[in-house]
Amino acid sequence: MLKITLGTNNKHKIDEINLIAKEYGIEFVPTDKFFNPVENGNTFLKNAYCKADCARKHGKTKLFLADDSGLCIEALNGAPGIYSARYADTPKARIERVLEELKGIENRNAKFVCAMVLVNQEGEIVFQVQKDCPGEILQEEKGHNGFGYDPIFLVKGLNKSMAELSDFEKSKISHRGLAIKDILEFLKNFEI
Repeated sequence: MLKITLGTNNKHKIDEINLIAKEYGIEFVPTDKFFNPVENGNTFLKNAYCKADCARKHGKTKLFLADDSGLCIEALNGAPGIYSARYADTPKARIERVLEELKGIENRNAKFVCAMVLVNQEGEIVFQVQKDCPGEILQEEKGHNGFGYDPIFLVKGLNKSMAELSDFEKSKISHRGLAIKDILEFLKNFEI
């Protein structure tokens, strides 16, 4: 089984990605405990590269993958965007800030974005991809699955929040699910 170091401290992300990767015979493993990337890029792809390159220094595999994901809200000029994880101190506070900033605003269109970058042991980009999942921001939280902004994100065409979907359903339509599928398809024919 091919093992790839995943540059994240988020156990939810590792579990979510491994759920999809299992059928490809690939396992994503965490970095060591010293993984602490500096995200100083101005795009999702640049930040994903920063994390993948840092994972290269804190992992023991031949390939290193990282993602940078976030919520982009039309009425907030794309905010919180690349600052989604730092928009407030806690997940609950981040949700409350978004709901407060959208009070009285009719346009609630939004999208989740996920950029993924795969690098080799030299830090060279082997493959990169960016995917979106369109939807809108609800007036209040719905559902208990998922993490982050999932409870306030209504998935376009499903009439369910991301937090109301099962892990399996989410893996089929989410920004991260779509991006990892492209990575996994690329790896099918990639020689290490």
